[in-house]
Amino acid sequence: MARDMNTFNKEVTDKIKHNLDEFVTWLDGYGEYSYDHQSYFAGPIGGRAKRLYYSQPVLGILAVAPMIFSEAFVPSGRKLFWKKLRFPIADAHYAMGFAYLYQSSKIEKYYDLAVHFLSELISSRSPGYDNYCWGYPFNWVTRNGTYPADTPFITSTPYMYEAFASVYQIDEEQKWKDIMYSIAEHALHDIKDFPTGPDAASCTYSPLPGETGGVINASAYRALLLNSAYRDFNKPEYQETARKNLNFVISSQQENGAWYYAMDDVRDFVDHFHTCFVLKAIAKTQLMTGDDRYDECIKKGVGYYTENLFDDDHLPKPFSKPPRLTVYKRELYDYAECLNIGVLLRGRFSSLDERIDRVLDDLLTRWRKRDGSFRARELKLGWDNVPMHRWAQAQMFRSLSFLLLKVNG
Repeated sequence: MARDMNTFNKEVTDKIKHNLDEFVTWLDGYGEYSYDHQSYFAGPIGGRAKRLYYSQPVLGILAVAPMIFSEAFVPSGRKLFWKKLRFPIADAHYAMGFAYLYQSSKIEKYYDLAVHFLSELISSRSPGYDNYCWGYPFNWVTRNGTYPADTPFITSTPYMYEAFASVYQIDEEQKWKDIMYSIAEHALHDIKDFPTGPDAASCTYSPLPGETGGVINASAYRALLLNSAYRDFNKPEYQETARKNLNFVISSQQENGAWYYAMDDVRDFVDHFHTCFVLKAIAKTQLMTGDDRYDECIKKGVGYYTENLFDDDHLPKPFSKPPRLTVYKRELYDYAECLNIGVLLRGRFSSLDERIDRVLDDLLTRWRKRDGSFRARELKLGWDNVPMHRWAQAQMFRSLSFLLLKVNG
């Protein structure tokens, strides 16, 4: 990996380090609470409008129109709909990012900041569960109903496992490993499986009763978490469950290499960052296990990804198969996850390497703001410059810190 990472030139990596230094200064001044792209619908007014949209689409379109207009043309208006919040998934990414910076530099303040964000995660765990788990700090309205705030999600909790593992790798404090074990037990016992074949199963998104499986990135996340836990704790049940979930993910790959969001004949859109989530889980599993049976799946996935989820300028585009009209051209989350998969697979696919180089250049040229943070979205007209930790300042910070760690080797 170190040899492949050296294909990033020194000028670029020096610029990344400078930007990370400025970002840390910005974060210290801005604070750890922020608005979110869901701020429009997290409060009572937006939540009712979104529920109406799903239950009575004609009236619902009128109800959500002011939020969509603001999102497209006056994104700073989201502050009128809900308040700043602390996001556990962002805290996990910040903890990982600072752990990586400490490993790169041995600067003690980065370790201290990583521990600080772990402490915040301990405080923000979902109440009412025996084991550690996390969700969103707002009521999330979906087409299948409303998830109450703090409902744990299998798409969030694996990041916390990775965050605690990143700091444990540095200091080997048993308290972090105890929490990692608790997280793995939650993923094994509270998230339910639905068999999809002789040795395959999808899993639920949350522990709430009445849920069914089918969401592909949920199974990918759970498989990665439990494979990581098997590596760390050698508990066979983790490996067995992870294998079935990952088999479901691999069997759900379309002939052209794509993954739909879900295998439910409804949510068959293909988007950028969910595709990265799935590829990332498979690539990380292969790195952990050394199993080359994932090669063909990764090759097909990367082929689809590079050909269909980048625009004519070789920059990330949100969808190859959109579920609805979008009000933006590009978003920071796609850039962050693009860099993640690009670092993991650096040197294996020339088409991917070329796109990563282009994405880095665009990120450091157009997306970086003078205060050290990043723009959130490139709109059809102008930019959304509202800093949102979950969407995706934290993810970008973690991605760049990870890249720098791998370059430094």
